[in-house]
Amino acid sequence: MNSSLRWRFVIVFVILFMALIYTLPSIPQIKNSKLGKFLPDDKINLGLDLKGGMHLTLGVDIKTALKNSLAQIGEDIRDTAREKNIFILKPHINNDTLTFTLLKSSQVQELDKLLKKYFPMLEILQKEPVGDQVKYVLAFKKDYKEKQIKLIIDQAVKTIRNRIDQFGVAEPDIRREQGNRIQVQLPGLSDPERAIKVIGKTAHLEFMLVDDNVDLAKAKKGILPPGRKLYYLYKQTPDGREIKQPIVLIDTPVLTGEYITNANVAFDSFGRPYISMTFNARGAKIFERVTGENVNKRLAIVLDGKVYSAPVIQEKIIGGRASITGHFTTEEAHDLAIVLRAGSLPAPVKILEERTVGPSLGQESIQKGIVSAIVGGGLVVLFMFVYYGIAGLIADIALVFNLILIMAGLAIFGATLTLPGIAGIILTIGMAVDANVLIFERIREELRQGVTPRKAVEEGFSRATLTILDANITTIIAAVILYQFGTGPIKGFAVTLTLGILASMFTAIFVSKVLFDWWLSRKQELKSLNI
Repeated sequence: MNSSLRWRFVIVFVILFMALIYTLPSIPQIKNSKLGKFLPDDKINLGLDLKGGMHLTLGVDIKTALKNSLAQIGEDIRDTAREKNIFILKPHINNDTLTFTLLKSSQVQELDKLLKKYFPMLEILQKEPVGDQVKYVLAFKKDYKEKQIKLIIDQAVKTIRNRIDQFGVAEPDIRREQGNRIQVQLPGLSDPERAIKVIGKTAHLEFMLVDDNVDLAKAKKGILPPGRKLYYLYKQTPDGREIKQPIVLIDTPVLTGEYITNANVAFDSFGRPYISMTFNARGAKIFERVTGENVNKRLAIVLDGKVYSAPVIQEKIIGGRASITGHFTTEEAHDLAIVLRAGSLPAPVKILEERTVGPSLGQESIQKGIVSAIVGGGLVVLFMFVYYGIAGLIADIALVFNLILIMAGLAIFGATLTLPGIAGIILTIGMAVDANVLIFERIREELRQGVTPRKAVEEGFSRATLTILDANITTIIAAVILYQFGTGPIKGFAVTLTLGILASMFTAIFVSKVLFDWWLSRKQELKSLNI
């Protein structure tokens, strides 16, 4: 065995060894054995269709998120202007526009410069003089609005992922889809109802001022001043009944839950659970300003449109801490703390689709997939050996190597194996030997022309390699497109197909050549080659 062949053998064995290291943890019997302690934690994740679990499609209310963002910017404009001795009336939201009034028309240029410098994301739609005052109507610029929509969806995906991680679901698949939708797949989920509550709860926390001057009787009939909205404060009577009390709020939040940095379950002196929250620096500053400006007024704590409490502000609150009291069970308080700690969703979400896959159905899919892979692979192995003899045996060894590489690749990259993914592996079995067939047929052509066996093998591999690369690269391009634009199962098929093609090129071109050279090196005088 010459030096070049020896080094190539070393490369093959090192790659085979590493592939086995990453493939073995996916076998439960080995992962749970003593050997499993020394193996990597990476393993092949089973998809929803194989493991069972829950599939959800969520729709994100972008309009509400943009409205809340615009309202907060309105408050920022008012604060910034006040620092420059420019005074404007309280901004309010009308659909997707921000409206406020500048008290002195002589300060128009100053305000315009301030808006341009500190709030470049806004454009002035209207600037209308009203006596000595000026009415401004602003809206988000188109490019900024598009960026915000993308950020809102990305934040929603991240928030849902954080909640699921804290909830304890292993191997979740959460991804953005077209149409402001989010796909959530939770393989192996044991408590779907509780998971839906945790995932679907917007946890959109708002602090809103109470308007106690509004006639509640008229409010119930829908007669409300501009910028006011009727809510209900839920209370529990001593006998355990829940009653709702009408309450009118100024329908522009003074603070939202996006500034929360931590949320934990605590218990009062009677052992009743409540949620204790901490704001970040900016949130603490806003909370301090709001409470300082509204002493002796009530501040309602609204979570997902439900008023939990509306305490009277006794004094300016410094330190950025607040709490949500309500009639929670310990589990409800714990789940609410999870969603607040993981971050409130930037907008309400609605469950558009819900499907549950039973584990028995998933197990049946696995068994059928394995059987089809074994049957398909067995027929290919038998055909190659019968038709090509020793060369076919070499191709079969390379095929086994190929399958090990695919499994290792799925584990290393944390890919999820789905039923279409198994189909991709079965397809790869056929494509893997297809490369060997091209090589073997090329070797046969060389032998017919009277070339020596060793020279025929060299020429066969050399001339067939370019054809193999061309065919497989075009297939990889198609697989990449499938992955980019496909849904979950299609992506699984694309991943296994791509890994299979890359592995088959390596095994067909490199590993098969090494095995051929090793077999030929053992023959002193080889005058013919039966292939």
